[in-house]
Amino acid sequence: MQNFDYHNPTHIVFGQGRIADLGKLVPADAKVLILVGGSSAEKTGTLAEVRQALGARSHATFSGIEPNPSFETSMQAVQQVKDGHFDFLLAVGGGSVIDAVKFIAAAALFEGSDAWSILQKHGSNITQALPFGTVLTLPATGSEMNSGGVITRRSIGAKLAFGSPHCYPVFSVLDPTKTYTLPPKQLANGVVDAFVHTIEQYLTYPVNAPLQDRFAEGILQTLIEIGPRLLADAEPNYDDRANLVWAATLALNGLIGAGVPQDWSTHMVGHELTALHGIDHARTLAIVLPSMLHERRAQKQAKLLQYGERVWGITSGTADERVDEAIARTRAFFESMGIPTRLGAYDLGADAIAAVVKQLEAHGMTRLGEQREVTLEVSRRVLEGAL
Repeated sequence: MQNFDYHNPTHIVFGQGRIADLGKLVPADAKVLILVGGSSAEKTGTLAEVRQALGARSHATFSGIEPNPSFETSMQAVQQVKDGHFDFLLAVGGGSVIDAVKFIAAAALFEGSDAWSILQKHGSNITQALPFGTVLTLPATGSEMNSGGVITRRSIGAKLAFGSPHCYPVFSVLDPTKTYTLPPKQLANGVVDAFVHTIEQYLTYPVNAPLQDRFAEGILQTLIEIGPRLLADAEPNYDDRANLVWAATLALNGLIGAGVPQDWSTHMVGHELTALHGIDHARTLAIVLPSMLHERRAQKQAKLLQYGERVWGITSGTADERVDEAIARTRAFFESMGIPTRLGAYDLGADAIAAVVKQLEAHGMTRLGEQREVTLEVSRRVLEGAL
């Protein structure tokens, strides 16, 4: 096991009816800006619950944070924070809203001349941030219990990740019933997003960290078990929704990644597909991952064999055959969730690959992966393998 530091200060408030606890979680004298995406939080009544729980606290609402949140919209929120002298932010939504609020919290107190540099430097220049909490309505990214995010600057087609110890939520309210109104597409995206987050930290190379491995395998097995039921059930099942919410949170709260190598090359390539073509984040991961695993099967063989045996029960055949089957099972799982795994499903062909590689180069993503062997040429081959 590798050396590591692990600290996660986020207070998790889990279960049905826990939005009412905002009255105890938010400081009594706080001036609160609630931030949401579209109209769903209003339509489902979640926003009314939040406002009621805040009681007599002064509060206002900023709406319009997009899926794959933009720098441009986030800066509008920063201006509202400054103009209104808000001192506590509350994200009500999924990972996109929470990612945006992390950036807004940092940008509102940023002392530099251009907040874009926060993203250019991936958050290394963040020295402070406003306190914020979250009310999760879409389980997928794990952003409710980590310190990172991803923001897109639409004017230049750049999608960049950032992170800082200053950007952990103070608390996150996780009420599984808030997922009941989600359409099947968003549930499927959430399952695949959490699945690939886990893979990025697990499917690298062995470092004798069996506890982290088994945590990760448990998350993967849970997602495989509940994923099809989430799409098939005529009525929401509380236990399955609760397990999805918690699995997605645990997939990226730092626990399974402590003391082990991490990859993230699939994410970096996927980000460029989203920035250029607007494909949902989880769907870009489903496109890239099977091809990435095939391309790097030699470097990842030991963990691919372990993954095949422990997660999919693959115990017979040669090493190459077992690796092939593990990758095929992964692709089939994504497809069974209604998520295509080929670029062609999004009307993208070989002529789209050069632009993605060019963007990777422009953003310094020239040596990715746990061993930094994913060069631009490897990324090109991965995309060609995903046609």
